[in-house]
Amino acid sequence: MSGQRLRAQFTRLYHHFNGEDTDTALQAIADILVCTRRNARMVLSKLEEHGWLTWQPSVGRGKLSRLTFLRSESALREEQAAQWLTQGKIDQALACLDHDSTKLVTLIQKQMGPSTQNGRQIVRLPYYRQLEELDPRGPLRRSEQHLVGQIFNGLVRYRGNDRIVVADLAHHWDAISASQWRFYLRPGVRFHDGRLMTEHDVIASLSNLATRRFFAHVASVTSPGPRMIDIHLSCPDPLFDHALTLPEALILPADCDHDKQFAYQPVGTGPYRVAERQAHRLVLEAFDDYFGYRALTDEIQIMVFDEAAMCYLTPSTTLTPERLASHQTTLSQKLEMDQGAGYLLLNCRDGLAKQPAWREYLHAKLSSLQLLPRLAAHGMGEYRLFNAYGLMPGWMHYVQAERELTAPGPTSLTVAYLSDHPLYPLIAQAITKHLSEEGITVNVLALSPAEYFSGRYSRKIDIWLGAMSFGERGQVGLFNWLGTHDLVLHACTDALVTKIETETRRWRETQDDHCAETLARCLVEHQMIPLFHIWMGVMATPDLQDVASNAVGWFDFKSIWHKPG
Repeated sequence: MSGQRLRAQFTRLYHHFNGEDTDTALQAIADILVCTRRNARMVLSKLEEHGWLTWQPSVGRGKLSRLTFLRSESALREEQAAQWLTQGKIDQALACLDHDSTKLVTLIQKQMGPSTQNGRQIVRLPYYRQLEELDPRGPLRRSEQHLVGQIFNGLVRYRGNDRIVVADLAHHWDAISASQWRFYLRPGVRFHDGRLMTEHDVIASLSNLATRRFFAHVASVTSPGPRMIDIHLSCPDPLFDHALTLPEALILPADCDHDKQFAYQPVGTGPYRVAERQAHRLVLEAFDDYFGYRALTDEIQIMVFDEAAMCYLTPSTTLTPERLASHQTTLSQKLEMDQGAGYLLLNCRDGLAKQPAWREYLHAKLSSLQLLPRLAAHGMGEYRLFNAYGLMPGWMHYVQAERELTAPGPTSLTVAYLSDHPLYPLIAQAITKHLSEEGITVNVLALSPAEYFSGRYSRKIDIWLGAMSFGERGQVGLFNWLGTHDLVLHACTDALVTKIETETRRWRETQDDHCAETLARCLVEHQMIPLFHIWMGVMATPDLQDVASNAVGWFDFKSIWHKPG
């Protein structure tokens, strides 16, 4: 008998007797269940095996048997809903609870965090939005950057957050000259589908880098011998091994383009493989054939709930921004300021800001000093946003206008931002109200990452609202951000694009990180408006060990483990 059928039989008995223990006859049970006495005995036996009730048959003619309910109908419903949740079937779980969202939230809170099931350590994490594609070659948001780092490997990687390059798929490497690098590949590395990684996979992945402006100096990628890779550059780059720590330099199967589902079910060599992918659930399983130390946690489940806190990754949906405020002492040990900033990027090529008067007005009118008070009035203060005066914490590049500027005239403009982000609609709403006071109508446009970062629809967009996060690369991550996203080409003037190329080239030649600040100052003076900095990090339960927040507000999955209480 199926579990669903057995629950239906139990529910029928429970409703008939109003959940109260009673003395009754076997024939009465058979009548309630509409079956024979023999089948009624079988059903009662099954229900006893599940621990839902007990049945004590009477001895002697005419005596009644004792029926005792050990579980309530609501408890069984919650158990079934919990099973649906572990499978990522939220709609079924909600239906099982009679569409009571309060009960669903309570059940979700019980399931989050670490647990052990059948000897397997599992960590369930709530997240506030659906995850995008996990193809390292496409535009990646902050969380997707972290996830591809768990699924794929590069030739080299950074050790933690200290910007020290260490071995990954390559066990050693040499700079043969200023424009030629040689990497020696590990033997026996396997992809998640069991296939051995070869030089062909590495060549295919790295040759694709040349299509990106930041990697335009990659002239050729060859293999001079077994398990050897040579990369020739068109200009010297003494820090090229640092560039290979970027997500776009991760190694993919050479034939991955033949798989239409690769972006959603990617195959890499990393410590975790994608075991299941649904709209509201991503399941990562430890890869037993990983070439490094096998992950300590067997399974990571990321489940999408609106109740999840946006800025703080935590194994509980109860830690909303309001509740997080009461954990200030603990959070100070777990959180770090995001290395980047929220921004407004003015369209100086095709938008309203191509006119100097409008550019000056918008640059002065939409500063964080004017917008953040409006956001705080709408409860945004709980997200702990801080005024930004530059594109990195500590940079002071934005200069407030000395005089009050008025709009050159009534008009309308369009603000575009990434979809599925709780902050951006609120910021756009503040901009709308702020500009409406001077007769300016604001239209909003929510875009996918591909639409946003490619600069699509640039002819109808005046301002891009977004955030840049440089992660573990720190301030020099600005060069990669500007050299990766074509949005820059659609928004910036020719003069500014030339400035970006010049400073990037000077940084490569001199290895002077101050080139990044010089370029950032120029961007803020002419085109970008820094809005805010934000705290990112991890709030972990005491039984989850070795949790340390990384530069993008997540933690290394393979190092954490559950310490039984």
